[in-house]
Amino acid sequence: MLPAQEAAKIYHTNYVRNARAVGVLWTVFTITFAVITVVVFIQPYWIGDSVNTPQAGYFGLFHYCIGNALTSELTCKGSALDFGSIPSGAFKTAMFFVGISMLLVVGSIICFSLFFFCNAGSVYKICAWMQLASSTCMVIGCMIYPDGWDSDEVKRMCGQRTDKYTLGNCTVRWAYILAIISIMDSLILSFLAFSLGSRQDKLLNNWTQSCLQNNGSLSTEF
Repeated sequence: MLPAQEAAKIYHTNYVRNARAVGVLWTVFTITFAVITVVVFIQPYWIGDSVNTPQAGYFGLFHYCIGNALTSELTCKGSALDFGSIPSGAFKTAMFFVGISMLLVVGSIICFSLFFFCNAGSVYKICAWMQLASSTCMVIGCMIYPDGWDSDEVKRMCGQRTDKYTLGNCTVRWAYILAIISIMDSLILSFLAFSLGSRQDKLLNNWTQSCLQNNGSLSTEF
């Protein structure tokens, strides 16, 4: 084998090894991101009370709890399967988009099975588009959610100064912050998946060209 061909083979081996290592990291972070998205969807800690609120309690996308002024016990309501129990149309819309975001991420994990049947570059790009769409839906959900803060139930907990995009005496809780952080995570994962898909296509093209050149050299020798 010629020295140039040997160097190309070593480069190809290292290229494949590095691409696989990055791919494994991307897979792990995608699964972690899916868990985060599920937590953001189901946890009712998007906004909550503070020391200055008239009532104790907290709100999520669909489930919420508000304290009783007399007994101080929390009364919880709301279900993802019962739209009528959700106190605001904005909350319903936000729940829809965050739910779609969650399903897209879970769907990208299911697409991992395609690595056994399809070209890896194409699978990475499919997952990248799904993660990018997931990020878009999460952005829409986070932007629409504060539009429902003027509902009667939220005002009962946060005070009459509460209005759309104004929380009054309440505070933003960790689930809302985690949702915003997940947007950046999704963007980074999607761009990484696009990069891995392009690298896989380039790797396949280079390998094909190398095989054709080697076959050509063998034919010339014979």
